[in-house]
Amino acid sequence: MRRSCAVTGPKPTRFKFGYKEDYSLCKKIKKAMQEQFKRLYNEKGVRRFYIGGSIGVHIWAGELILQMKAQPGYEDIELVVVLPAPGHSARWDVRSRKRLEQLLKNCTEQLTIGSQPNPENYAKQNRYLVDHADFLVAVSDGEGEMVGYARKKKMGILRIHPDTAAVDGDVWGDRA
Repeated sequence: MRRSCAVTGPKPTRFKFGYKEDYSLCKKIKKAMQEQFKRLYNEKGVRRFYIGGSIGVHIWAGELILQMKAQPGYEDIELVVVLPAPGHSARWDVRSRKRLEQLLKNCTEQLTIGSQPNPENYAKQNRYLVDHADFLVAVSDGEGEMVGYARKKKMGILRIHPDTAAVDGDVWGDRA
């Protein structure tokens, strides 16, 4: 059975390191994400990964998933980018927009939820991600909207703490 995973996390301003991806904690978080993606692939049969198109965790996840897909043995991975609306990245810095463009160019599928960037379409995007996945990898220190929604749907959830990169969850039957 082919399974899927959605990914979520906060905006970079939530992190101690902000937008500085060369910071050691950011590298630890990315490494923890990559390890969980590989475990989900190898142990749970996850082949399809869903991300939103936001700066930070979503972009990191997309890049990590595409790096995995380029490795022997992971070629069947699919990346689906779900955007809240066209033009939602219009005010981003050039580097971030280019990173998203690369993901969109190399993803398996791209979906756009609404016609305008507004809170309702961002909420619909989050629900879409959870509704189409079997597992959720969340960079989160608490419940949060998507984690709470995933819990209600009885999904397997892996949380990566944004201040420590520690992983916990109920996917493996023990502490991940």
